[in-house]
Amino acid sequence: MASDTTPPLIDQMAATTLDDGHNASALWAQFSDRVMIRSIVCRSDGGAGLAGQNVRVGGWVKTGREQGKGSFAFLELNDGSCPANLQVIVEKEVSPLEQLVQTGTCVYVQGQLKEPPAGTKQKVELRVEKVIDVGPVDPAKYPLPKTRLTLEFLRDFVHLRPRTNTISAVARIRNALAYATHTFFQKHGFLYVHTPIITTSDCEGAGELFQVTTLFSDAEKLEKELKQNPPPSESEIEAANLLVKEKGDIISKLKSAKANKEEITAAVSELTIAKDSLARLEERSKLKPGLPQKDGKIDYSRDFFARQAFLTVSGQLQVEGFACALSNVYTFGPTFRAEHSHTSRHLAEFWMVEPEIAFADLKDNMNCAEAYVKFLCQWLLDNCLDDMEFMVKNFDKTAIDRLKMVASTPFERISYTEAVQLLENVTDKKFDNKVEWGIDLASEHERYLSEIIFKKPVIVYNYPKGIKAFYMRLNEDMKTVAAMDVLVPKVGELVGGSQREERYEVIEKRILEAGLPLEPYDWYLDMRRYGTVKHCGFGLGFERMVLFATGIDNIRDVIPFPRYPGRADL
Repeated sequence: MASDTTPPLIDQMAATTLDDGHNASALWAQFSDRVMIRSIVCRSDGGAGLAGQNVRVGGWVKTGREQGKGSFAFLELNDGSCPANLQVIVEKEVSPLEQLVQTGTCVYVQGQLKEPPAGTKQKVELRVEKVIDVGPVDPAKYPLPKTRLTLEFLRDFVHLRPRTNTISAVARIRNALAYATHTFFQKHGFLYVHTPIITTSDCEGAGELFQVTTLFSDAEKLEKELKQNPPPSESEIEAANLLVKEKGDIISKLKSAKANKEEITAAVSELTIAKDSLARLEERSKLKPGLPQKDGKIDYSRDFFARQAFLTVSGQLQVEGFACALSNVYTFGPTFRAEHSHTSRHLAEFWMVEPEIAFADLKDNMNCAEAYVKFLCQWLLDNCLDDMEFMVKNFDKTAIDRLKMVASTPFERISYTEAVQLLENVTDKKFDNKVEWGIDLASEHERYLSEIIFKKPVIVYNYPKGIKAFYMRLNEDMKTVAAMDVLVPKVGELVGGSQREERYEVIEKRILEAGLPLEPYDWYLDMRRYGTVKHCGFGLGFERMVLFATGIDNIRDVIPFPRYPGRADL
Protein backbone atom coordinates (compact mmCIF):
# COMPACT_ATOMS: atom_id res chain seq x y z
CA MET A 1 0.00 0.00 0.00
CA ALA A 2 1.44 3.35 -0.99
CA SER A 3 1.64 5.78 1.91
CA ASP A 4 -0.37 8.97 1.56
CA THR A 5 0.95 10.42 4.80
CA THR A 6 3.22 13.42 5.11
CA PRO A 7 6.99 12.75 4.88
CA PRO A 8 8.18 10.49 7.70
CA LEU A 9 9.04 12.32 10.89
CA ILE A 10 12.53 10.83 10.93
CA ASP A 11 13.18 12.32 7.48
CA GLN A 12 11.79 15.67 8.62
CA MET A 13 14.12 15.69 11.62
CA ALA A 14 17.05 14.70 9.47
CA ALA A 15 16.23 17.60 7.20
CA THR A 16 16.61 19.97 10.13
CA THR A 17 20.05 18.59 10.93
CA LEU A 18 23.18 18.99 8.87
CA ASP A 19 23.36 18.23 5.19
CA ASP A 20 26.98 19.27 4.82
CA GLY A 21 28.20 18.83 8.40
CA HIS A 22 29.04 22.52 8.78
CA ASN A 23 25.88 24.22 10.05
CA ALA A 24 25.79 23.37 13.75
CA SER A 25 22.95 25.80 14.55
CA ALA A 26 20.54 23.71 12.49
CA LEU A 27 20.86 20.91 15.04
CA TRP A 28 19.67 22.89 18.03
CA ALA A 29 16.21 22.33 19.54
CA GLN A 30 14.05 25.42 19.08
CA PHE A 31 12.92 25.76 22.69
CA SER A 32 15.81 24.20 24.60
CA ASP A 33 19.52 24.96 24.59
CA ARG A 34 20.52 21.49 23.50
CA VAL A 35 20.48 19.02 20.64
CA MET A 36 17.94 16.21 20.77
CA ILE A 37 19.65 12.84 20.69
CA ARG A 38 17.30 11.76 17.90
CA SER A 39 18.70 14.54 15.70
CA ILE A 40 22.10 12.94 16.04
CA VAL A 41 21.69 9.16 16.05
CA CYS A 42 18.58 8.79 13.84
CA ARG A 43 20.21 10.28 10.76
CA SER A 44 20.70 7.91 7.86
CA ASP A 45 24.44 7.91 8.61
CA GLY A 46 23.89 7.29 12.32
CA GLY A 47 25.38 10.69 13.10
CA ALA A 48 28.78 10.05 11.51
CA GLY A 49 28.46 13.14 9.35
CA LEU A 50 28.24 15.32 12.46
CA ALA A 51 31.72 14.44 13.70
CA GLY A 52 33.56 17.60 14.74
CA GLN A 53 30.43 19.49 15.77
CA ASN A 54 30.19 21.02 19.27
CA VAL A 55 26.85 20.30 20.91
CA ARG A 56 25.02 20.25 24.22
CA VAL A 57 22.88 17.25 25.10
CA GLY A 58 20.83 16.28 28.12
CA GLY A 59 19.34 13.00 29.17
CA TRP A 60 19.22 10.18 31.68
CA VAL A 61 21.94 7.58 32.09
CA LYS A 62 20.78 4.14 31.00
CA THR A 63 24.08 2.50 31.88
CA GLY A 64 27.38 3.94 33.03
CA ARG A 65 30.76 2.41 33.76
CA GLU A 66 34.17 3.66 34.71
CA GLN A 67 37.06 2.49 32.53
CA GLY A 68 40.84 2.88 32.37
CA LYS A 69 41.24 2.42 36.14
CA GLY A 70 38.81 5.23 36.78
CA SER A 71 40.34 7.68 34.33
CA PHE A 72 37.17 8.06 32.24
CA ALA A 73 33.60 6.78 32.03
CA PHE A 74 31.25 5.59 29.30
CA LEU A 75 27.64 6.74 29.63
CA GLU A 76 24.71 5.52 27.55
CA LEU A 77 22.51 8.61 27.45
CA ASN A 78 18.84 8.77 26.40
CA ASP A 79 16.55 11.81 26.35
CA GLY A 80 13.35 10.03 25.28
CA SER A 81 13.34 11.42 21.75
CA CYS A 82 14.12 7.98 20.28
CA PRO A 83 14.90 4.45 21.46
CA ALA A 84 18.61 4.74 20.62
CA ASN A 85 21.19 5.99 23.13
CA LEU A 86 24.11 8.33 22.55
CA GLN A 87 27.44 7.11 23.89
CA VAL A 88 29.07 9.80 26.00
CA ILE A 89 32.67 9.75 27.24
CA VAL A 90 33.65 11.81 30.29
CA GLU A 91 37.18 12.06 31.65
CA LYS A 92 37.78 12.37 35.39
CA GLU A 93 39.46 15.75 34.90
CA VAL A 94 36.16 17.11 33.56
CA SER A 95 33.94 15.87 36.40
CA PRO A 96 33.93 13.36 39.26
CA LEU A 97 32.83 10.12 37.61
CA GLU A 98 31.10 8.40 40.51
CA GLN A 99 28.07 10.70 40.44
CA LEU A 100 27.66 10.31 36.66
CA VAL A 101 27.65 6.54 36.15
CA GLN A 102 24.62 5.62 38.25
CA THR A 103 21.56 4.46 36.29
CA GLY A 104 18.87 7.15 36.34
CA THR A 105 21.24 10.08 36.76
CA CYS A 106 20.31 13.13 34.70
CA VAL A 107 23.22 14.87 33.00
CA TYR A 108 23.44 17.98 30.85
CA VAL A 109 26.78 18.16 29.07
CA GLN A 110 28.68 20.00 26.39
CA GLY A 111 31.28 18.53 24.10
CA GLN A 112 32.35 17.52 20.63
CA LEU A 113 30.94 14.74 18.50
CA LYS A 114 33.66 12.32 17.40
CA GLU A 115 33.97 9.27 15.23
CA PRO A 116 34.46 6.24 17.53
CA PRO A 117 37.28 3.75 16.96
CA ALA A 118 36.81 1.39 14.03
CA GLY A 119 34.86 -1.75 14.77
CA THR A 120 32.46 -0.28 17.34
CA LYS A 121 28.70 -0.32 16.75
CA GLN A 122 28.30 3.41 17.35
CA LYS A 123 28.63 5.74 14.39
CA VAL A 124 29.33 8.74 16.59
CA GLU A 125 30.07 9.49 20.25
CA LEU A 126 30.25 12.61 22.37
CA ARG A 127 33.52 13.59 24.10
CA VAL A 128 32.44 15.77 27.03
CA GLU A 129 34.32 19.00 27.61
CA LYS A 130 32.02 20.41 30.29
CA VAL A 131 29.40 18.96 32.64
CA ILE A 132 26.83 21.73 32.97
CA ASP A 133 24.43 20.08 35.38
CA VAL A 134 23.84 16.77 37.17
CA GLY A 135 20.68 15.34 38.73
CA PRO A 136 22.21 12.65 40.94
CA VAL A 137 20.69 9.33 41.98
CA ASP A 138 21.28 7.28 45.12
CA PRO A 139 21.60 3.75 43.67
CA ALA A 140 20.62 2.21 47.00
CA LYS A 141 17.20 3.91 46.80
CA TYR A 142 16.48 4.19 43.07
CA PRO A 143 13.58 1.79 42.39
CA LEU A 144 14.46 1.07 38.75
CA PRO A 145 17.79 -0.78 38.67
CA LYS A 146 19.51 -1.90 35.48
CA THR A 147 18.10 -5.42 35.79
CA ARG A 148 15.23 -6.46 33.54
CA LEU A 149 11.97 -5.41 35.17
CA THR A 150 8.53 -6.88 34.54
CA LEU A 151 5.75 -4.64 33.27
CA GLU A 152 3.68 -5.69 36.27
CA PHE A 153 6.42 -4.46 38.64
CA LEU A 154 6.60 -1.14 36.80
CA ARG A 155 2.89 -0.45 37.42
CA ASP A 156 3.87 0.37 41.00
CA PHE A 157 6.06 3.21 39.68
CA VAL A 158 3.92 4.85 37.00
CA HIS A 159 5.74 8.16 37.57
CA LEU A 160 9.16 6.62 36.86
CA ARG A 161 8.36 3.88 34.35
CA PRO A 162 8.57 6.25 31.32
CA ARG A 163 12.35 6.05 31.86
CA THR A 164 12.34 2.40 30.81
CA ASN A 165 12.89 1.43 27.19
CA THR A 166 9.52 -0.27 26.89
CA ILE A 167 7.26 2.42 28.33
CA SER A 168 9.11 5.21 26.50
CA ALA A 169 8.68 3.30 23.22
CA VAL A 170 4.98 2.81 23.95
CA ALA A 171 4.67 6.53 24.70
CA ARG A 172 6.20 7.46 21.34
CA ILE A 173 4.00 4.95 19.49
CA ARG A 174 0.94 6.26 21.32
CA ASN A 175 1.91 9.82 20.41
CA ALA A 176 2.37 8.85 16.77
CA LEU A 177 -1.06 7.21 16.68
CA ALA A 178 -2.67 10.31 18.20
CA TYR A 179 -0.92 12.54 15.67
CA ALA A 180 -1.99 10.19 12.87
CA THR A 181 -5.58 10.28 14.12
CA HIS A 182 -5.80 14.05 13.89
CA THR A 183 -3.95 14.02 10.57
CA PHE A 184 -6.36 11.52 9.02
CA PHE A 185 -9.56 13.25 10.07
CA GLN A 186 -8.34 16.79 9.42
CA LYS A 187 -7.15 15.71 5.98
CA HIS A 188 -10.64 14.38 5.20
CA GLY A 189 -12.46 17.51 6.32
CA PHE A 190 -13.61 16.44 9.79
CA LEU A 191 -13.92 19.01 12.59
CA TYR A 192 -12.51 18.16 16.02
CA VAL A 193 -15.19 18.63 18.71
CA HIS A 194 -14.57 18.57 22.46
CA THR A 195 -17.39 16.61 24.06
CA PRO A 196 -18.10 16.79 27.81
CA ILE A 197 -16.46 14.58 30.41
CA ILE A 198 -19.43 15.10 32.75
CA THR A 199 -22.75 13.97 31.32
CA THR A 200 -26.30 13.11 32.36
CA SER A 201 -26.74 10.50 29.59
CA ASP A 202 -25.76 6.83 29.55
CA CYS A 203 -24.69 6.24 25.94
CA GLU A 204 -24.30 2.49 26.30
CA GLY A 205 -27.31 1.91 28.53
CA ALA A 206 -25.28 -0.54 30.60
CA GLY A 207 -25.41 1.44 33.84
CA GLU A 208 -21.69 0.96 34.61
CA LEU A 209 -21.13 4.64 35.29
CA PHE A 210 -18.97 6.65 37.65
CA GLN A 211 -21.21 9.11 39.45
CA VAL A 212 -20.18 12.75 39.79
CA THR A 213 -21.60 14.25 42.98
CA THR A 214 -20.80 16.74 45.72
CA LEU A 215 -23.50 15.39 48.04
CA PHE A 216 -21.05 13.41 50.17
CA SER A 217 -18.59 16.26 50.63
CA ASP A 218 -21.48 18.66 51.21
CA ALA A 219 -22.89 16.31 53.86
CA GLU A 220 -19.52 16.10 55.59
CA LYS A 221 -19.20 19.89 55.61
CA LEU A 222 -22.74 20.28 56.95
CA GLU A 223 -22.20 17.74 59.71
CA LYS A 224 -19.02 19.53 60.81
CA GLU A 225 -20.72 22.94 60.62
CA LEU A 226 -23.75 21.77 62.63
CA LYS A 227 -21.46 20.51 65.38
CA GLN A 228 -19.75 23.90 65.58
CA ASN A 229 -22.95 25.91 65.11
CA PRO A 230 -25.99 23.78 66.08
CA PRO A 231 -29.36 24.49 64.45
CA PRO A 232 -31.72 26.79 66.37
CA SER A 233 -33.95 25.38 69.08
CA GLU A 234 -37.75 25.61 69.02
CA SER A 235 -37.61 28.35 71.68
CA GLU A 236 -35.26 30.43 69.52
CA ILE A 237 -37.63 30.16 66.57
CA GLU A 238 -40.59 30.99 68.82
CA ALA A 239 -38.77 34.06 70.12
CA ALA A 240 -38.04 35.15 66.55
CA ASN A 241 -41.72 34.71 65.65
CA LEU A 242 -42.74 36.83 68.65
CA LEU A 243 -40.27 39.51 67.60
CA VAL A 244 -41.79 39.61 64.12
CA LYS A 245 -45.26 39.90 65.65
CA GLU A 246 -44.09 42.71 67.95
CA LYS A 247 -42.57 44.62 65.06
CA GLY A 248 -45.77 44.15 63.06
CA ASP A 249 -47.89 45.40 65.96
CA ILE A 250 -45.68 48.49 66.29
CA ILE A 251 -46.29 49.35 62.63
CA SER A 252 -50.04 48.89 63.08
CA LYS A 253 -50.05 51.26 66.07
CA LEU A 254 -47.95 53.83 64.23
CA LYS A 255 -50.36 53.78 61.31
CA SER A 256 -53.37 54.08 63.65
CA ALA A 257 -51.71 57.03 65.35
CA LYS A 258 -51.02 58.52 61.93
CA ALA A 259 -47.30 58.72 62.67
CA ASN A 260 -45.03 60.48 60.19
CA LYS A 261 -43.52 58.69 57.21
CA GLU A 262 -40.01 58.51 58.67
CA GLU A 263 -41.21 56.66 61.81
CA ILE A 264 -43.23 54.14 59.80
CA THR A 265 -40.34 53.57 57.35
CA ALA A 266 -37.94 52.90 60.23
CA ALA A 267 -40.42 50.44 61.81
CA VAL A 268 -40.90 48.62 58.47
CA SER A 269 -37.14 48.32 58.15
CA GLU A 270 -36.96 46.72 61.62
CA LEU A 271 -39.77 44.33 60.69
CA THR A 272 -37.94 43.32 57.50
CA ILE A 273 -34.78 42.58 59.48
CA ALA A 274 -36.78 40.50 61.97
CA LYS A 275 -38.47 38.53 59.17
CA ASP A 276 -35.11 37.86 57.45
CA SER A 277 -33.67 36.64 60.74
CA LEU A 278 -36.67 34.36 61.27
CA ALA A 279 -36.36 32.97 57.72
CA ARG A 280 -32.68 32.15 58.27
CA LEU A 281 -33.46 30.43 61.57
CA GLU A 282 -36.27 28.40 59.99
CA GLU A 283 -34.02 27.43 57.09
CA ARG A 284 -31.26 26.31 59.45
CA SER A 285 -33.74 24.36 61.55
CA LYS A 286 -34.45 22.19 58.50
CA LEU A 287 -30.78 21.23 58.10
CA LYS A 288 -30.13 17.65 59.04
CA PRO A 289 -26.89 15.64 58.85
CA GLY A 290 -26.58 12.99 56.12
CA LEU A 291 -27.56 12.93 52.47
CA PRO A 292 -30.62 14.97 51.47
CA GLN A 293 -33.73 12.81 51.05
CA LYS A 294 -37.01 13.18 49.22
CA ASP A 295 -39.73 10.52 49.16
CA GLY A 296 -37.31 8.05 50.69
CA LYS A 297 -34.70 8.53 47.96
CA ILE A 298 -31.60 10.69 47.60
CA ASP A 299 -32.65 14.18 46.52
CA TYR A 300 -30.37 14.95 43.58
CA SER A 301 -32.00 18.33 43.08
CA ARG A 302 -29.73 19.40 45.96
CA ASP A 303 -26.63 18.13 44.12
CA PHE A 304 -24.15 20.35 42.26
CA PHE A 305 -25.84 19.95 38.86
CA ALA A 306 -29.35 19.68 40.37
CA ARG A 307 -29.62 16.17 38.88
CA GLN A 308 -27.66 12.94 38.66
CA ALA A 309 -24.45 13.30 36.67
CA PHE A 310 -21.78 10.84 35.56
CA LEU A 311 -18.40 10.54 33.89
CA THR A 312 -18.98 9.85 30.22
CA VAL A 313 -18.73 6.39 28.68
CA SER A 314 -18.72 7.91 25.20
CA GLY A 315 -18.84 11.29 23.48
CA GLN A 316 -20.94 9.88 20.67
CA LEU A 317 -24.37 11.19 21.62
CA GLN A 318 -23.09 14.73 22.09
CA VAL A 319 -20.93 14.75 18.96
CA GLU A 320 -23.93 13.63 16.92
CA GLY A 321 -25.42 17.06 17.57
CA PHE A 322 -22.48 18.65 15.80
CA ALA A 323 -22.59 16.10 12.97
CA CYS A 324 -26.22 17.09 12.40
CA ALA A 325 -25.07 20.65 11.79
CA LEU A 326 -21.42 20.55 10.66
CA SER A 327 -21.59 17.25 8.72
CA ASN A 328 -18.28 15.47 9.48
CA VAL A 329 -16.89 15.66 13.01
CA TYR A 330 -14.88 13.62 15.49
CA THR A 331 -14.08 13.59 19.16
CA PHE A 332 -11.00 12.11 20.81
CA GLY A 333 -10.89 12.01 24.56
CA PRO A 334 -11.08 10.03 27.79
CA THR A 335 -14.08 7.88 28.66
CA PHE A 336 -14.90 5.97 31.83
CA ARG A 337 -16.57 2.75 32.87
CA ALA A 338 -17.13 1.51 36.43
CA GLU A 339 -16.77 -2.14 35.46
CA HIS A 340 -15.25 -4.35 38.17
CA SER A 341 -13.06 -6.22 35.71
CA HIS A 342 -9.46 -7.25 36.30
CA THR A 343 -8.79 -8.66 32.83
CA SER A 344 -5.88 -7.63 30.63
CA ARG A 345 -8.33 -5.92 28.24
CA HIS A 346 -10.23 -3.56 30.56
CA LEU A 347 -9.55 -0.17 32.09
CA ALA A 348 -11.77 2.15 34.13
CA GLU A 349 -10.42 5.15 32.18
CA PHE A 350 -9.61 4.83 28.50
CA TRP A 351 -9.52 6.96 25.36
CA MET A 352 -11.88 6.76 22.42
CA VAL A 353 -11.71 8.14 18.90
CA GLU A 354 -15.29 8.74 17.71
CA PRO A 355 -16.02 10.19 14.27
CA GLU A 356 -19.55 10.93 13.10
CA ILE A 357 -20.53 11.38 9.44
CA ALA A 358 -23.71 13.02 8.14
CA PHE A 359 -25.43 11.91 4.92
CA ALA A 360 -23.72 8.51 5.23
CA ASP A 361 -24.85 4.92 5.75
CA LEU A 362 -23.35 1.71 7.11
CA LYS A 363 -21.27 1.07 3.98
CA ASP A 364 -19.75 4.55 4.21
CA ASN A 365 -19.04 3.89 7.88
CA MET A 366 -17.19 0.66 7.11
CA ASN A 367 -15.20 2.37 4.37
CA CYS A 368 -14.12 5.16 6.75
CA ALA A 369 -13.18 2.76 9.55
CA GLU A 370 -11.11 0.59 7.23
CA ALA A 371 -9.30 3.58 5.72
CA TYR A 372 -8.57 5.00 9.18
CA VAL A 373 -7.14 1.76 10.61
CA LYS A 374 -4.99 1.29 7.52
CA PHE A 375 -3.76 4.87 7.80
CA LEU A 376 -2.73 4.33 11.42
CA CYS A 377 -0.78 1.19 10.55
CA GLN A 378 1.01 2.83 7.63
CA TRP A 379 1.81 5.88 9.75
CA LEU A 380 3.65 3.74 12.30
CA LEU A 381 5.59 2.01 9.55
CA ASP A 382 6.58 5.37 8.09
CA ASN A 383 7.25 7.29 11.29
CA CYS A 384 7.84 4.91 14.19
CA LEU A 385 9.80 2.06 12.68
CA ASP A 386 12.63 2.23 15.23
CA ASP A 387 10.19 1.82 18.12
CA MET A 388 8.32 -0.91 16.27
CA GLU A 389 11.62 -2.76 15.76
CA PHE A 390 12.12 -2.58 19.54
CA MET A 391 8.69 -4.19 19.99
CA VAL A 392 9.51 -6.93 17.50
CA LYS A 393 12.75 -7.68 19.30
CA ASN A 394 11.30 -7.69 22.82
CA PHE A 395 7.56 -8.49 22.68
CA ASP A 396 6.03 -9.64 19.42
CA LYS A 397 8.07 -10.84 16.46
CA THR A 398 5.05 -10.41 14.18
CA ALA A 399 4.21 -6.80 15.12
CA ILE A 400 5.67 -5.12 12.01
CA ASP A 401 4.40 -7.83 9.67
CA ARG A 402 0.95 -7.40 11.20
CA LEU A 403 1.01 -3.66 10.53
CA LYS A 404 2.13 -4.26 6.94
CA MET A 405 -0.61 -6.83 6.40
CA VAL A 406 -3.37 -4.59 7.72
CA ALA A 407 -2.10 -1.53 5.83
CA SER A 408 -2.09 -3.36 2.51
CA THR A 409 -4.94 -5.91 2.69
CA PRO A 410 -8.61 -5.30 1.93
CA PHE A 411 -10.73 -6.10 4.99
CA GLU A 412 -13.12 -9.05 4.75
CA ARG A 413 -16.80 -8.11 5.23
CA ILE A 414 -19.37 -10.63 6.46
CA SER A 415 -22.75 -10.38 8.15
CA TYR A 416 -23.17 -11.43 11.76
CA THR A 417 -25.31 -14.35 10.59
CA GLU A 418 -22.52 -15.52 8.26
CA ALA A 419 -19.97 -15.16 11.06
CA VAL A 420 -22.05 -17.31 13.40
CA GLN A 421 -22.46 -19.99 10.71
CA LEU A 422 -18.70 -20.08 10.16
CA LEU A 423 -18.01 -20.40 13.88
CA GLU A 424 -20.69 -23.08 14.33
CA ASN A 425 -18.90 -25.16 11.69
CA VAL A 426 -15.51 -24.97 13.46
CA THR A 427 -14.33 -28.48 14.36
CA ASP A 428 -10.68 -27.95 15.32
CA LYS A 429 -11.39 -25.83 18.40
CA LYS A 430 -13.83 -25.91 21.31
CA PHE A 431 -14.88 -22.42 22.31
CA ASP A 432 -15.39 -21.50 25.96
CA ASN A 433 -18.50 -19.55 24.95
CA LYS A 434 -21.15 -21.42 22.99
CA VAL A 435 -21.80 -20.08 19.50
CA GLU A 436 -25.40 -19.48 18.51
CA TRP A 437 -27.33 -16.75 16.76
CA GLY A 438 -28.13 -13.93 19.16
CA ILE A 439 -24.98 -14.06 21.31
CA ASP A 440 -22.55 -11.18 21.59
CA LEU A 441 -19.40 -12.54 19.99
CA ALA A 442 -16.67 -13.09 22.57
CA SER A 443 -13.02 -12.18 22.07
CA GLU A 444 -12.18 -15.81 21.28
CA HIS A 445 -14.73 -15.79 18.44
CA GLU A 446 -13.53 -12.44 17.09
CA ARG A 447 -9.90 -13.51 17.10
CA TYR A 448 -10.69 -16.88 15.50
CA LEU A 449 -12.41 -15.12 12.63
CA SER A 450 -9.54 -12.66 12.06
CA GLU A 451 -6.57 -14.88 12.93
CA ILE A 452 -7.58 -18.37 11.80
CA ILE A 453 -10.40 -18.26 9.27
CA PHE A 454 -9.55 -15.12 7.30
CA LYS A 455 -6.03 -14.30 8.56
CA LYS A 456 -6.75 -10.59 8.15
CA PRO A 457 -9.07 -7.90 9.51
CA VAL A 458 -12.77 -8.69 9.30
CA ILE A 459 -15.76 -6.36 9.45
CA VAL A 460 -18.85 -8.05 10.86
CA TYR A 461 -22.11 -6.18 10.27
CA ASN A 462 -25.88 -6.41 10.89
CA TYR A 463 -25.94 -7.60 14.51
CA PRO A 464 -29.03 -8.75 16.45
CA LYS A 465 -30.81 -5.71 17.88
CA GLY A 466 -31.00 -7.29 21.33
CA ILE A 467 -27.25 -7.08 21.90
CA LYS A 468 -26.69 -3.60 20.53
CA ALA A 469 -27.42 -0.07 21.76
CA PHE A 470 -30.74 1.73 21.23
CA TYR A 471 -29.32 4.32 18.84
CA MET A 472 -28.36 1.83 16.10
CA ARG A 473 -30.63 1.84 13.05
CA LEU A 474 -33.17 -0.96 12.92
CA ASN A 475 -32.96 -2.98 9.69
CA GLU A 476 -35.98 -3.95 7.59
CA ASP A 477 -35.95 -7.50 9.01
CA MET A 478 -36.79 -5.95 12.43
CA LYS A 479 -34.33 -8.40 14.01
CA THR A 480 -30.98 -6.80 13.27
CA VAL A 481 -29.47 -3.34 13.39
CA ALA A 482 -27.04 -1.62 11.01
CA ALA A 483 -24.07 -2.13 13.32
CA MET A 484 -20.53 -3.11 12.44
CA ASP A 485 -17.40 -4.20 14.31
CA VAL A 486 -13.87 -4.25 12.91
CA LEU A 487 -12.05 -7.34 14.18
CA VAL A 488 -8.27 -7.59 13.95
CA PRO A 489 -5.69 -10.21 14.90
CA LYS A 490 -4.23 -9.97 18.39
CA VAL A 491 -7.04 -7.98 20.05
CA GLY A 492 -10.33 -8.95 18.39
CA GLU A 493 -12.72 -5.99 18.28
CA LEU A 494 -10.86 -2.76 17.52
CA VAL A 495 -13.71 -0.62 16.18
CA GLY A 496 -17.43 -0.65 16.88
CA GLY A 497 -19.93 1.50 15.06
CA SER A 498 -23.27 1.79 13.34
CA GLN A 499 -25.61 3.77 11.19
CA ARG A 500 -27.63 5.79 13.68
CA GLU A 501 -31.40 5.56 13.95
CA GLU A 502 -32.68 8.80 12.42
CA ARG A 503 -36.43 7.97 12.57
CA TYR A 504 -38.05 9.62 15.59
CA GLU A 505 -40.79 7.07 16.29
CA VAL A 506 -38.38 4.14 15.96
CA ILE A 507 -35.68 5.48 18.27
CA GLU A 508 -38.22 6.59 20.88
CA LYS A 509 -39.53 3.02 20.99
CA ARG A 510 -36.01 1.60 21.15
CA ILE A 511 -35.14 3.78 24.16
CA LEU A 512 -38.20 2.51 26.01
CA GLU A 513 -37.46 -1.09 25.03
CA ALA A 514 -34.00 -0.69 26.53
CA GLY A 515 -35.63 0.22 29.84
CA LEU A 516 -34.28 3.76 29.76
CA PRO A 517 -36.22 6.89 30.72
CA LEU A 518 -37.04 9.26 27.87
CA GLU A 519 -36.41 12.50 29.76
CA PRO A 520 -32.57 12.40 29.80
CA TYR A 521 -32.59 11.74 26.04
CA ASP A 522 -35.13 14.39 25.09
CA TRP A 523 -32.38 16.60 23.68
CA TYR A 524 -31.12 13.62 21.64
CA LEU A 525 -34.59 13.10 20.23
CA ASP A 526 -34.64 16.76 19.16
CA MET A 527 -32.15 15.88 16.45
CA ARG A 528 -34.79 13.53 15.03
CA ARG A 529 -37.63 16.02 15.55
CA TYR A 530 -35.93 18.88 13.75
CA GLY A 531 -34.12 18.31 10.47
CA THR A 532 -33.26 14.64 10.94
CA VAL A 533 -30.53 13.25 8.69
CA LYS A 534 -29.09 9.87 7.84
CA HIS A 535 -25.77 9.60 9.68
CA CYS A 536 -23.32 7.08 11.07
CA GLY A 537 -20.20 6.80 13.18
CA PHE A 538 -17.88 4.52 15.07
CA GLY A 539 -15.57 4.36 18.04
CA LEU A 540 -12.00 3.09 18.09
CA GLY A 541 -10.59 2.08 21.45
CA PHE A 542 -7.28 3.92 21.41
CA GLU A 543 -5.54 1.64 23.93
CA ARG A 544 -6.63 -1.39 21.95
CA MET A 545 -5.00 0.12 18.89
CA VAL A 546 -1.78 0.54 20.85
CA LEU A 547 -2.06 -3.09 22.02
CA PHE A 548 -2.58 -4.22 18.45
CA ALA A 549 0.41 -2.23 17.21
CA THR A 550 2.90 -3.10 19.94
CA GLY A 551 2.00 -6.70 20.71
CA ILE A 552 2.03 -5.95 24.43
CA ASP A 553 -0.40 -8.21 26.29
CA ASN A 554 -1.87 -6.02 29.04
CA ILE A 555 -3.81 -2.84 28.36
CA ARG A 556 -2.53 -1.37 31.65
CA ASP A 557 0.90 -1.02 30.05
CA VAL A 558 -0.13 1.06 27.03
CA ILE A 559 -1.73 4.01 28.85
CA PRO A 560 0.41 6.45 30.85
CA PHE A 561 -1.60 6.28 34.08
CA PRO A 562 -3.78 3.16 34.21
CA ARG A 563 -6.95 3.23 36.29
CA TYR A 564 -8.59 -0.06 37.21
CA PRO A 565 -10.38 -1.50 40.25
CA GLY A 566 -8.28 -0.81 43.33
CA ARG A 567 -5.73 1.42 41.57
CA ALA A 568 -5.72 5.10 40.67
CA ASP A 569 -2.11 6.10 41.34
CA LEU A 570 -1.22 9.80 41.16
